[in-house]
Amino acid sequence: QVQLAESGGGSVQAGGSLRLACAGPGYNYSAYCMGWFRQAPGKEEREGIAAIDTEGYISYADSVKGRFTISKDNAKHTLYLEMTGLKPDDTATYFCAAGDLRGTCAAIRHLGVHNLYGLDYWGQGTQVNVSS
Repeated sequence: QVQLAESGGGSVQAGGSLRLACAGPGYNYSAYCMGWFRQAPGKEEREGIAAIDTEGYISYADSVKGRFTISKDNAKHTLYLEMTGLKPDDTATYFCAAGDLRGTCAAIRHLGVHNLYGLDYWGQGTQVNVSS
């Protein structure tokens, strides 16, 4: 059972930066595609915002493109999300997720992160609050 744990959330002012981390010690990160999702207050759906497949292909949602950077350190079993130029609309609970099904992971390259569904392993989330 893959277990993921997010960290790095907090409260910042608009224009600020945060770096989220998603640790999953004990399993082979290089074998999984991974992504960051967020759920805004009052919304039921989680929005896929950044994802990376097993070959390093990356997809970003338009809402974060140019401001957020996803990266993965397989040796440290950690996924990162560097967030800059934060806006109040970025306020949400942020989740990391991982999957190892070829069909699911192929969506990152062919359909984009906004159409990435079916990842099997999820963290508990970390809260990000951005004030104006």
